[in-house]
Amino acid sequence: MISLTPGAVNLATLREIYRQMAPAKLDASARPAVEAAAQMVADAAAGEAAVYGINTGFGKLASKKIAPEDTATLQRNLILSHCCGVGQPLAEDRTRLMMVLKLLSLGRGASGVRWQVIALIEAMLEAGVTPVIPEQGSVGASGDLAPLAHMAAAMIGAGEATYQGARMPAAEALAKAGLTPVVLGPKEGLGLINGTQFSTANALAGLFDAWRMVEASMTIASLSTDAIMGSTAPLLADIHTLRGHAGQIDVAQGMRTLMDGSEIRESHREDDTRVQDPYCIRCQPQVVGAALDVLRMAAKTLEIEANAVTDNPLVLVNEGRIVSGGNFHAEYVGFAADQIALAVAEIGAIAQRRVALMVDPTLSYDLPPFLTPDPGLNSGFMIAEVTTAALMSENKHLANPCVTDSTPTSANQEDHVSMAAHGALRLRRMNDNLSVILGVELLCAAQGVEARAPLVTSTGLQAVIAHLRGTVPTLAEDRYLAPDIEAASAMVRSGELAQVAGLEVQA
Repeated sequence: MISLTPGAVNLATLREIYRQMAPAKLDASARPAVEAAAQMVADAAAGEAAVYGINTGFGKLASKKIAPEDTATLQRNLILSHCCGVGQPLAEDRTRLMMVLKLLSLGRGASGVRWQVIALIEAMLEAGVTPVIPEQGSVGASGDLAPLAHMAAAMIGAGEATYQGARMPAAEALAKAGLTPVVLGPKEGLGLINGTQFSTANALAGLFDAWRMVEASMTIASLSTDAIMGSTAPLLADIHTLRGHAGQIDVAQGMRTLMDGSEIRESHREDDTRVQDPYCIRCQPQVVGAALDVLRMAAKTLEIEANAVTDNPLVLVNEGRIVSGGNFHAEYVGFAADQIALAVAEIGAIAQRRVALMVDPTLSYDLPPFLTPDPGLNSGFMIAEVTTAALMSENKHLANPCVTDSTPTSANQEDHVSMAAHGALRLRRMNDNLSVILGVELLCAAQGVEARAPLVTSTGLQAVIAHLRGTVPTLAEDRYLAPDIEAASAMVRSGELAQVAGLEVQA
């Protein structure tokens, strides 16, 4: 069980929750602030003054006063009416991360929910009761209303959830787990659905997956450099120090370490007729280093957002006030998602050019055409390269910014929105596409290095090839390639290639 201190949770902890689907709960020190805010809300609900979201309607209906005896019905109606999500269910690991982010937000003591609401989310995480969250329907302000409403619906015994691998009515899932649905009090429905947790969870998942893509790219690009007998001179530390960007320096250093001791490299230091390698070899540190720094910037934004209070209105206990604001607007998340998308697209763009380089006999420095020992009768990796071109192009389209695509909603009350939700969701497809591009590059690079025998690459890169060959044999003659591509891509997605090579890139 991971203990969370609201406002102080780092990305490493969130990554562990995402990867391991580990249960988590708030540290008990958060409880007094939560209960103080809940008491303020209870007092406001019993009072005569109109307080948005507590004894009024919502959005354009905020001018409608609600009687004290109807506040519970108001919150239940809010949840049910907002369950308008459509599309495929969000993956369980992302849903659980979203629930943890909601815990962190509520745990700051500015949302006005009772501790028992928090305790139910914790119990659902521990028992493995996961709400079914349709992926589509949020515009990223006023919060991720529809997705979070489906989460809240499961908590009140409505909607659907999964439990022990089966999808069922949420009330049934809760009962099987020995849990009781909560009856929402004043503001609690609004506190649950008003926030950026759906967008942030998906952006974080995109970030964590993209980080693995960076490490795989560095590893595989090193193999590709040896495969085409490229120069390591562009990796010299002084070149990158003179420019000064941390990501560029780190990528060059990582690749230098990976290639250290390569016999292939040593074999052509002298009398090589080529003066310079193409940019896809020579400029890997400049391109992927820039992407690395962009991911680091996005990471800082998302770490702050993960610890933020993003619902509305906010209960300011120290000031004794309940005030409306706009923290539910996910613009920060939208920008971060767009940054990640750009980085993913560019990592794929330069990797695809290396694939094209290795299969082209006019550019690959004496490698066999399309990396097959018997070209003509065999096509080798000809169409695998075409697949990478298709996915590279798709990622370029997907990388177009989402955050600039605002549209007014809710009778023009919510007249500027972030579109962070689908900006973050599209990262999954982009990372999947990139994993295939890098997987094909891995297949080609390993084939190319093996063609240089009896010369061998460095010890670390030899280990990578051996790891690949444990699943995918060398391509001697044409065969059904789709399983090979999927196996290599799975290695990229898992992060195992960098581990095998001994590479670790600091966040």
